[in-house]
Amino acid sequence: MDERKLIESLSPHELKILPFIEDKDIVSICKKSNLDKTSVMRALEYLKNKGLVELSYEKEKIITLGINGILYKKKGLPERRLIDLLGEKRMLLIEDAEKQSRLNADEFRASIGSLKKKSLIEIENKRLILGDKEISRKMPEEIFIESLPLRWDSISSEQIQTFKELQKRRDIVKVIEEKKIKIKLTPRGREISNQRIKTGDLIEQITPEMIKSDRLWKGKRFRVYDVLSSVPEISGGKRHFVNQSTDYARKVWTEMGFEEMSGNLVMSSFWNFDALFQPQDHPAREMADTFFINRKSHLPDREIVKRVKESHEKGVDGSKGWQYSWSEDEARRLVLRTHTTCISAQTLAGIKKNELPKKFFAIGKVFRNETADWSHGFEFNQTEGIVIDKDANFRHLLGYLKEFFKKMGFEKIKFYPCYYPFTEPSVEIRVFHPEKKIWFELGGAGIFRPEVVIPLLGENIPVLAWGPGFDRMIMDYYKIKDLRELYKNDLGMLRRIKFWMKG
Repeated sequence: MDERKLIESLSPHELKILPFIEDKDIVSICKKSNLDKTSVMRALEYLKNKGLVELSYEKEKIITLGINGILYKKKGLPERRLIDLLGEKRMLLIEDAEKQSRLNADEFRASIGSLKKKSLIEIENKRLILGDKEISRKMPEEIFIESLPLRWDSISSEQIQTFKELQKRRDIVKVIEEKKIKIKLTPRGREISNQRIKTGDLIEQITPEMIKSDRLWKGKRFRVYDVLSSVPEISGGKRHFVNQSTDYARKVWTEMGFEEMSGNLVMSSFWNFDALFQPQDHPAREMADTFFINRKSHLPDREIVKRVKESHEKGVDGSKGWQYSWSEDEARRLVLRTHTTCISAQTLAGIKKNELPKKFFAIGKVFRNETADWSHGFEFNQTEGIVIDKDANFRHLLGYLKEFFKKMGFEKIKFYPCYYPFTEPSVEIRVFHPEKKIWFELGGAGIFRPEVVIPLLGENIPVLAWGPGFDRMIMDYYKIKDLRELYKNDLGMLRRIKFWMKG
């Protein structure tokens, strides 16, 4: 760009700060140009892009006051308040001194230790006695606090020792890192800054009035805009990518003709376990796997409770059940739901037979009492589905699963025989990872057992059911290797990540 066009491309803010660049200090440039720091920094970046200034950054350690340090600078250090109190009384019982000084226990102990170390007090017979040293002189700690903030590389060895002593105490001093900017004019920038630039006749923007009347712009010059220069990146607001992903899955299920079902995060053990034919002594109910709430819930319709009790104790449809005494009190225990299948159980119990066939889905959080690591979390998302149809069969189940996972971007799917407490037959769902060249498990599916269906529906109607984990699908799509990254809320990651577009 030639010099004339370069000058004409300078914005008002760039022109304002250009004469003051040699100050090399942001605060000074802001003051002289009458611009805020953000405007100055943006103008400097533009000048850098045009080759008029060079910018470099370095980190600098600064010693500054902590929360208590700010308070002590205003009110005085605890040891100063204690020594001033003793200056009036000369001697006090330790108990009385603590009350009258109005210091908390930690401050009082720290003050006694500091004053004894300086030989300003003595302790005899549970009394604090003022020593003979001059107490009006400022202590090194007071002088140091008053001098803050200080650059780390500028303090003396005595100040370092004082800093270390204060650092042992809570929130008096701290070290922070500040990014310091170095500004330097390039030869071309110096040449232009030395000129008397007149841009009063340059038009900065087009207005509606200018479009209506050419006399407002004819014979004048427009400021040149450099469309190749980089501009500050703008990150617009958007939904969290996990929420975007669940919305996409919700769209897939509804397009396949499913209705959404919903339920509470806190469920009774009846719906979470008993209605799904899990015995009350099942390991999944132990504290190792389940978050229990210290309250009890009401049970549903007595007829349903009666049928579930019979299913557990004696069995239904020719089965023997679990052959134990089922407890209503145990069924009332509240838990954070461990799967979304409890919503399926509630939905089945509320369906009218004249409404069949029906298809439902759910998607939401579930909770397990597990140690969080790269592949496990104590909460995660699960998607759930059921099809209630007298003509439904196992091949229909596999067809629904293939269609859903295909829409979610998984082309290669395999099913393996497997065991689940409330379905028979049951399958494990695995999908192929094209990069790792492995098949990995996404969840399970099957047909609800008669012991689940008959107590809830009143008769044994085929119910296809599945409940794969959804977070693993999210991790695969976004190439996330650590499950915890889904919930970190890293702003940089949230700004970079793209919308779920599979299907």
